[in-house]
Amino acid sequence: MADATPVLRTRGMTRVLPGEVPVTLVEDISLSIRQGEFAVIMGPSGSGKSSLLYLLGLLDRPTSGQLWLDGEDTSGFDEDRLASIRLEKLGFVFQFHFLLAEFSAMDNVMLPMRKLGRLTEAQQRDRAHGLLADLGLDGHQHKRPGQMSGGQRQRVAIARALANDPLVILADEPTGALDTKSSIVVREILHDLAHRQNRTIIAVTHDPDFASAADRQIHIVDGRLTDNDAWRAEH
Repeated sequence: MADATPVLRTRGMTRVLPGEVPVTLVEDISLSIRQGEFAVIMGPSGSGKSSLLYLLGLLDRPTSGQLWLDGEDTSGFDEDRLASIRLEKLGFVFQFHFLLAEFSAMDNVMLPMRKLGRLTEAQQRDRAHGLLADLGLDGHQHKRPGQMSGGQRQRVAIARALANDPLVILADEPTGALDTKSSIVVREILHDLAHRQNRTIIAVTHDPDFASAADRQIHIVDGRLTDNDAWRAEH
């Protein structure tokens, strides 16, 4: 169950693509996400859902406005500091798993741990094994992505997102490329991560069944939050 502590907060966040005709991706986003909350971002095609998610995940920078993560204002951070925060505090799951085809499931999960460098090789392997087992992939650790189903590959991607014990997991259409059965499994895993492990989950989705499992639906239209979501950001 989410507590009252905001793990991620924005104020007046706007992203404009410069050019002869500037394009506003998102505008005046003020939003607060609590620790342990499972929130989904919904809206029409081209409404700015993924743009908002990438800003929340520090994969893109706002043109104006502020974003706090774990109490830190990230506005003035340079690229190296942002990359360090992403590695330590954020995990990412995308519609297409982006696993390395030549690596085993275990090696794919170990990649973020190797980059962070806090654990020994043996500790990394133990953690990767445990994460995969927790996600129902015990016995699949040494398979390569091409030897696994779409649902299994997405579960490996979730294990990879969890590798460095992040505060927030951000998912962009995590069930968009899956069949119904696999979608249900992924949805239940993300729900469990929020409600049993107190992890913050923020997911973009167009799937109403997926959205129904979330604690909160954040609606964006033409780059702006709806009135109700804007109101909730301030309360």
